[in-house]
Amino acid sequence: MTGRADLAEVRETDRTMQTAAIPQTLGAFLKERAERLGDQVAGYWFQDDVSLTFNQLHERADRLASSLSGLGVRKGAHVAVMLPNVPETLIVWSAIARLGAVMVPVNTGYTATELSFVLNDSDAQFLVIDEEFLPIFAEIPERPEMITDHNMVVCGHPPGDQRDLYGLIEAGTFPFEAPQAVEASDLLNIQYTSGTTGFPKGCMLTHEYWLRASYALAFTRGGADHGIENVLVWAPFFYMDGMWQLLSAFYLDASCYVARRMSMSRFMDWLIDYRIHSCTFPEPALKAFPPSERDQDVCLRYIYAFGWRPESKRTLEQRFPACAARDAYGMTELGTATVTPMSAGERNFARTCGLPAPDRKLKIVDEEGRDVATGARGELWVAGRGIMWGYYKRPEANREVFRGAWFRTGDIFYQDEDGYYFIVGRIKDMVKRSGENIAAREVEAVLNELDDVVESAIVPVPDPDRGEEVKAYIRLKEGVAPENCPPARILELCGAHLAKFKLPRYISYVDDFPRTPSRKIAKQRMLAATDDLSLGAYDAKDDTWR
Repeated sequence: MTGRADLAEVRETDRTMQTAAIPQTLGAFLKERAERLGDQVAGYWFQDDVSLTFNQLHERADRLASSLSGLGVRKGAHVAVMLPNVPETLIVWSAIARLGAVMVPVNTGYTATELSFVLNDSDAQFLVIDEEFLPIFAEIPERPEMITDHNMVVCGHPPGDQRDLYGLIEAGTFPFEAPQAVEASDLLNIQYTSGTTGFPKGCMLTHEYWLRASYALAFTRGGADHGIENVLVWAPFFYMDGMWQLLSAFYLDASCYVARRMSMSRFMDWLIDYRIHSCTFPEPALKAFPPSERDQDVCLRYIYAFGWRPESKRTLEQRFPACAARDAYGMTELGTATVTPMSAGERNFARTCGLPAPDRKLKIVDEEGRDVATGARGELWVAGRGIMWGYYKRPEANREVFRGAWFRTGDIFYQDEDGYYFIVGRIKDMVKRSGENIAAREVEAVLNELDDVVESAIVPVPDPDRGEEVKAYIRLKEGVAPENCPPARILELCGAHLAKFKLPRYISYVDDFPRTPSRKIAKQRMLAATDDLSLGAYDAKDDTWR
């Protein structure tokens, strides 16, 4: 078997994209959807029993854009948004887009320290925030000078002089035309990610990034002919995943069923109750719900099986014969880089993440940037339309990751003779836990603030449910025993400065670390020293020493 037919399938989508009338801006896209789909439900937030039609989305976004313009939000203004998975998040994003302003999504799990960092680093001028998170905002150590109460919009009950989001929507005019024209190349989001080493960095993403990436994802899974009408969206809106799932569903004329938060125990009920045809399917859910008579009520036709083991993909397709399980590879900086086509056949059950996605050029290079031979391992570089501009205010990081038009992913790949790509591992110093990217340096910086800690090292520990867990190695000052700086104290410090998903599960104490010739901590040697990194460590989840 060769990959020629499969590659032709992806390239057909690529050719279609070159001639398709893809809308230039997010506002234009949602307006076109409203004209086409009208009173069809765009999203149903079933845990809150709230729905939003395409017409309602278009009108409310226009009205809010009108009111935000009156508050002084102009083209290029940075608007931070700290909202959960609610309809208002989509309305706010669309309103910001219509003005040519820039949304800065904020992780709703952030502590005051992390929130302060993102608001200041992004140069946010306005803040839209849910009332639930006002106590966190009140505790931030450094409030941006431009975010006055007059520049804050609250979803809920605003205190004092802060603005009421619902009042702004109601008071706005419809239809509304923005004072300045918005173009495909205009910046739409500054999306913070820990996808590469270091503290969170803001990826500058354009309208073109979102609309072309979403189009490619929609039509490499079979497009409208694949019969996808109902899409489950459970990923947080403050990451790219939730929003591209929405937009790609809209391209398919589908309605989205949106979870405010993920619930593994209710996941199968959601699939059945809402007759879901497509979703991102967490691999642990396959084990959590063994085969039963309820399988016949599952309507799945396509799932994203990101990082799944081959045997799991085969098991799912055997259980649900009408469903295709496909892997892909991407990152916030790129959108999607590879996709596994519908025609992959048995190739799908290898550990491949597919072929080059539409609009993407790929190459695998050695340490000198030279192309490697087929089958040889090297770093994956990606080029194409709609890649991020760069990291906001990070010239050093941009010099590191860009080589002309090429973006260095920091991931090790090889390509087989049929053109399929396989990910081997990461160069980047990070942990990927339940889909969350955690920069080791960020956690280490917090740990090193403890007076008794000389040095720390964060490494990933493989985990069947979360993909990876966070392990902290702690080197204490001379004369300080572990009982003088116990795990509880370490976790208390981390909890005060880091989101819960970044907290170490495992903690070990060491007298010193293995070193490179330049005296850097040799983490690869630490990882290779044992088959089970949890042995001898404190396990915060089970509150025990292993």
